[in-house]
Amino acid sequence: MTSPLQKYLLVFKKLRIDRSHGLAPHKPILLLSILQAVRSSLIQQNKIFITPEIVSLFNANWSVLVSSTNHHCKFFLPFYHLSSQSFWKLVPKSGYEILLTIKSAIKSFSGLNAAVDYAFLDDDLFLLMKNTDTNEVLMQFLLDEYFPETKHLLTETSNYIKNKYDAIEEKILYEPAEEYKREIQTLLKQQEDEEIFIRGGVFKREIPKIYNNTCCISGMRIDVTLQISLIDACHIVPFSESYNDTVSNGIALCPNLHRAFDRGLISIDENYQVRVSKVFSEGESDYSIRKFDEKTIGLPKDHNFWPNVENFIWHRRNVFKG
Repeated sequence: MTSPLQKYLLVFKKLRIDRSHGLAPHKPILLLSILQAVRSSLIQQNKIFITPEIVSLFNANWSVLVSSTNHHCKFFLPFYHLSSQSFWKLVPKSGYEILLTIKSAIKSFSGLNAAVDYAFLDDDLFLLMKNTDTNEVLMQFLLDEYFPETKHLLTETSNYIKNKYDAIEEKILYEPAEEYKREIQTLLKQQEDEEIFIRGGVFKREIPKIYNNTCCISGMRIDVTLQISLIDACHIVPFSESYNDTVSNGIALCPNLHRAFDRGLISIDENYQVRVSKVFSEGESDYSIRKFDEKTIGLPKDHNFWPNVENFIWHRRNVFKG
């Protein structure tokens, strides 16, 4: 009788991949990335979301393992087309159910991210990935089968990711907003959606850190041991308007105040004081938004990381429902 491990080793050997111009490495690279993510607890349940960490792992593995120039590093290709294998299922976001039934409907990373909520594996395959020993067997098999000449370079993946994240962090903290905007516009023209997505992920990670994981209005701060943040990174001018992920366009807010800010129920003036809109009413509550009116927000210790007041002016003019 075939064991689950033997079953999936055979499945991995016979992956449906483009064999023109050599073997397309996309699906093996994605599977390797998922195995690594499960091992490092980036994935803890059988739901594989499209996250900056997973995309970064995929790009890093590609950079060190793929030597051929016949194929391009595109995360959306295997994440979508792996559904041709029976062990991989896609769960659509609400309203996109029909789209995922149309062959080759997803043709870009942004299209994938808009349509797909997450993917999941056969339960028995996920259990194999969760087990340290069988995870190693599956990973080694993929390396031996698809990357025999470069498999020894896999150890460089972590350095690649660290260097990439460090470079993006440097831009978010210190690069002038106009220069950053020009870079994003170039990436958009080049359709580098994955790079923009990863940058956005670093913004979401760095802004709360700068504010000591504290909401700058309410002062809420909750330390957690898991890789979970209860404080949001909030763009002052929406990214779709500003293309600005730098620290000058970010503040840290708890989720309810983040929503209020995005919907124009609150804003912040040139003196870094909260302004609350008069167009809504609320009942008596310890969680009242109005109690923050005219409160001075908490700011980073380093003055260089303070948000640009010009961005608050834009917000009050274009979003705030004063």
